[in-house]
Amino acid sequence: MIAKSLLPAGLLIACGLVACQTAPEPDSGFLSGYDRLKTQEGTVRASIRQHRDETAASAIDQVWIEPTALIGQAGAALTAEERAMVLREVDRQVCYEISERFTLAASPEGSPRVRTGIARIDPTAPAGSAVAAVANAFIPGPGTVRVPGTTGGLAAEAELLDARGVQTAALAWARDANVLGTDSPSLSRVGDALQMAEPFADAVGDAFAPADRPVRAIADPDPCGRFGPRNQPGGFLTRLVTGLYVPEVNTGTREDAPAEAPPP
Repeated sequence: MIAKSLLPAGLLIACGLVACQTAPEPDSGFLSGYDRLKTQEGTVRASIRQHRDETAASAIDQVWIEPTALIGQAGAALTAEERAMVLREVDRQVCYEISERFTLAASPEGSPRVRTGIARIDPTAPAGSAVAAVANAFIPGPGTVRVPGTTGGLAAEAELLDARGVQTAALAWARDANVLGTDSPSLSRVGDALQMAEPFADAVGDAFAPADRPVRAIADPDPCGRFGPRNQPGGFLTRLVTGLYVPEVNTGTREDAPAEAPPP
């Protein structure tokens, strides 16, 4: 077994950078308002600014989820396919989390709405991920070591609007993958951004739901079933065996295509 002392010096230096918090993002202009956002203290890796009108949020039970949008030049360095992968994964995770706290409306007409926008997608460097995967195979214990300068990240904003279009809750969130932690290397340029979609959606659910609202049982049929099963055991096994995050086995099946209109 290769000792840690034989690993590249850069990886050893990275071991001291576990708890580096991501810097806050500038306001993108996507939200209908930013003046009431407050920084959430005590976060370790993510930058979180949020606001919730507790009384107004408690009055909302049913919501319509709008498709996630790209803000400005977010993802401009990526291919159309890569951008679509990130949009879909954010849609998937937000649907899962919101559906555990609210009832999903069948139509946007007259319904409160959840709006989500991606402000930044930083690509993952596949070559650095390959090096990290090899190095991690020889490092005992949990967690992963990443090559500094090769990690990606995600920044996104979301808001809950009541039926009149008034902002009830809002979130501005950003997180970059750490060089030491639980963010797995990936040969996909959007591997880190895809992994950030889940913690972002967790933050959306926590920010929008009233403090005293318990997490609900998943409805049957699952209102988010078009995104595939919520649990992806194949992704866990792939990470265990290869040390890599593989989008194809971690993000589920492709979302159902819209139904075609009947012929005239």
